[in-house]
Parts: sequence; structure tokens; C-alpha cells
Amino acid sequence: MEQMIIQLISGAVGGNAAGTAMKDLSLGTIGNTIAGLIGGAGGGQLVAMLGSGAAMAGGSGDIMGMVTQIAGGAGGGAILTAIAGMIKNKMSS
Repeated sequence: MEQMIIQLISGAVGGNAAGTAMKDLSLGTIGNTIAGLIGGAGGGQLVAMLGSGAAMAGGSGDIMGMVTQIAGGAGGGAILTAIAGMIKNKMSS
């Protein structure tokens, strides 16, 4: 459970960071947060399935597992926010 919370929080942060860094792809604060939450959950799960150590953390508080979950969540959130922003831009033009 704590892994999912870490993924969601880091995904939301990653989504908002991507929206701030790439103004043309931003979905607004709420849109960036929602896309980040979804992308964070997906990215964190993908990293865990790839066996980068996050799956072995198992909620034991292992610092490397936690760092991997944060990186996967933030990366997934940023990527999904950028993709959703590109789709939004294509549909509006």
C-alpha cells in the first residue's frame, strides 16, 4: 500500500513539474495532477515489473526500493502528462 502512495504522490509531482517545464503541453494544475497520478501509478508498476529492485522492496522500507518507486512514479507522471498535453494540442488545432 505504501508503494502505491509513493507512486501516486511522485506521479503528481512529476506531472506538475512536466507541465511547468513544458508550458505548451500543460493541462493546467488539476489536469497535470490527474495525469500525473495515473502516470505515476502506471510508471511505478512498470518499474516494479521490470525487476529493478522495487519489486523486492516489498514495503520493507528499503531505501533503494523507495527511490526506485519515486523515480518510476515521477517519470511515469511526467511522461503521461506530456503525452496528454500533445494529444490535447493536436485535437485543438
